[in-house]
Amino acid sequence: MANTILRVRSVTMKRGRSRSAHYLDIQNGLFTRPVKIGARAVGWPDSEVEALNAARIAGKTEDEIRSLVAMLHGHRNTSVKVPSGEVE
Repeated sequence: MANTILRVRSVTMKRGRSRSAHYLDIQNGLFTRPVKIGARAVGWPDSEVEALNAARIAGKTEDEIRSLVAMLHGHRNTSVKVPSGEVE
């Protein structure tokens, strides 16, 4: 399963939020932290953007969204499957 990484402009367009509101949501635990994709570049996995948008559409509370953010951060650490012999 491919997981596209979106830059901030794409994320804010998908969310319907301004850049400053997006970063405020991150600060308040209502959106996932970005992942580094380069020395001066960050992005967000599309699957996380979709999950958080779905939670908003479903009317989840801010506490429920914070729990989802924590779960998504936890999955980042456990979801990487590297075929043996490809990375050392």
